[in-house]
Amino acid sequence: MKERYEREVRPALMEQFGYRNLHQVPKPLKVCVSMGVHEGGTNFETLERAVNEVAKVVGQRPTITRAKRSVANFGVRKGMPIGLRVTLRHDRMWEFLDRLFSIAIPRIRDFRGLPRESMDGRGNYSLGISDLLIFPELSYDEVEKTRGMHVTIATSARSDEEGRELLERLGLPLRRVES
Repeated sequence: MKERYEREVRPALMEQFGYRNLHQVPKPLKVCVSMGVHEGGTNFETLERAVNEVAKVVGQRPTITRAKRSVANFGVRKGMPIGLRVTLRHDRMWEFLDRLFSIAIPRIRDFRGLPRESMDGRGNYSLGISDLLIFPELSYDEVEKTRGMHVTIATSARSDEEGRELLERLGLPLRRVES
């Protein structure tokens, strides 16, 4: 995917947006993946299984996030493990994006495209995946409970239009605009 970006996508974006310098062209900077594990504070085995599942999917071991403060209504105490996160850059980012765009997302049942509105105003795109079983690295027998994760693709684009065009050219399947 990185080679395709350099060979096809970057020249097309330079022509479309009128960039004069290669460094002006937007590119993906990092992919942040996070997951909340509700039972993480009470059941360490569940937390460890979630860590292993995410590590298989993204190719890098995630770090465990802990509660910053106690919240009695949620049964959370300060310092309790409540989730995990991982940041992918460089080659691992390109490899994960390639698998996400070309293998995992098309495996979603009744898939009609991702929402175009999930941009943050600065060219970054966020999406939620409700079931990790869309990734071929995980088999149904290995997974005890279906879990979802949140994926944010950070780009160097200055606007949503530039970021959306970059991600569409890389292969992110966004919904078509009805006219």
